[in-house]
Amino acid sequence: MQAASVKKAASARKAAVKKAASAKKAASAKEAASAKEAASARKAPAAKKVTVAPKKATARVKGTAPAKAVVHPPSGESRTALVRRARRINRELAEVYPYAHPELDFTNPFQLVVATVLSAQTTDLRVNQTTPALFAKYPTPEDLAAANPEEVEEILRPCGFFRAKTKSVIGLSKALVEDFGGEVPGRLEDLVKLPGVGRKTAFVVLGNAFGRPGITVDTHFQRLVRRWQWTAETDPDKIEAAVGALFPKSDWTDLSHHVIWHGRRICHARKPACGACPIAPLCPAYGEGETDPEKAKKLLKYEKGGFPGQRLNPPQAYLDAGGKPAPPLGAG
Repeated sequence: MQAASVKKAASARKAAVKKAASAKKAASAKEAASAKEAASARKAPAAKKVTVAPKKATARVKGTAPAKAVVHPPSGESRTALVRRARRINRELAEVYPYAHPELDFTNPFQLVVATVLSAQTTDLRVNQTTPALFAKYPTPEDLAAANPEEVEEILRPCGFFRAKTKSVIGLSKALVEDFGGEVPGRLEDLVKLPGVGRKTAFVVLGNAFGRPGITVDTHFQRLVRRWQWTAETDPDKIEAAVGALFPKSDWTDLSHHVIWHGRRICHARKPACGACPIAPLCPAYGEGETDPEKAKKLLKYEKGGFPGQRLNPPQAYLDAGGKPAPPLGAG
């Protein structure tokens, strides 16, 4: 009887020890799990704030806030993804600006090359208001080559830098007469030899007067392609090469029009109208400007905002789309 009691007590002690060990093991496991969770919380990065942009076609603001879509910055974007995004932006802009065209008035290659040279450091509108008097008095390269510089300066005064521009347009007219028989050449290597003509001017002339593809890298083009992260280059020639590699050559001229038009109308330098931008979901820079649709709508320019464009004689397609001709010099 005594032996049985001893045996029973031993079994009880053994069970108690086992139970204590199990409890200690469970407590240790719980403590370890808590420590691991705390460590993970310390290592976890803070939630990144995501910029949201309205869906496509908010350029046609109707007064109601558009649905939202997350914009993912293209950091780590593959080359293939970049090409696809860039081409989609161009397609979207082609839908918004189907009537995009060069915004300098011209009727022949000579007028276009002169107008493009005059457009440096001024607006196309001011050039368009100035060239009617210039071409009325000097309609051909021969006429302008033989012009009195002081008379030309007086006509070009509204364009700014009128002395330097007078020298350039008279000089290029003389070069056309002496080296090209009074005709504007249709090759890049010949055009850039003319006084005042660089690659940008040459591509404007080639693309719009001769139908030969070229990319026009003006200030608007430079600003937008960097905002869209198509390239980080700042040199115009390098920008031209980088962007040209993203598109078929046949797209280059129209691409230039689409980008420049968008820069003038919506994606402004100082205050972009982000809330009225049709490509906001594709833009890494969304949010740099006004995102409220109604406020952004007030920032729109030219036909998008109901104002006259830059050409005194715009194409009919532009007028059909609601665009208005610009007023002549002195009329407003």
